[in-house]
Amino acid sequence: MTTIRLETRIEAPLERVFDLARDIGLHARSLAATGEQAIAGRLDGPIELGETVTWRARHFGRWWTLTSRITQLERPTRFEDVQATGPFRSFRHRHTFRSVDGGTVITDDWQHTAPFGPLGRLADRLVLARHMRELLETRNAQLKAEAEAESPQVGRRNT
Repeated sequence: MTTIRLETRIEAPLERVFDLARDIGLHARSLAATGEQAIAGRLDGPIELGETVTWRARHFGRWWTLTSRITQLERPTRFEDVQATGPFRSFRHRHTFRSVDGGTVITDDWQHTAPFGPLGRLADRLVLARHMRELLETRNAQLKAEAEAESPQVGRRNT
């Protein structure tokens, strides 16, 4: 099993960041380079507890389909999604949010198990784990940009 932990500071209110992090449209915009699209389940807006979304995207030169389900949600501090069907043997993605002076810190705890036994573990070590970290970083950069674009800057003086 591969584990990735990523912390991202965003200069925006907790509730705004939490809602944007669950937004299907933001997710698709953040991974536009992969052609990521929601094709079934929740197709837009913030995903809720018990809902699923099925994504179609191109990774490693091949089109993949993955369905994830929201298994935990406590607004505005955490939610978790897990693979219902898809290319991984399994994945679990915990998103936690905490207020800090002037903003919000998101902690992503991502765990996945690659398919295909020893061959999958080798591919994971060589490329998949790095690819997943880069996708999380790309998604959070988009989230940060959108959340901060509509929030007043902390410490900014009005003159």
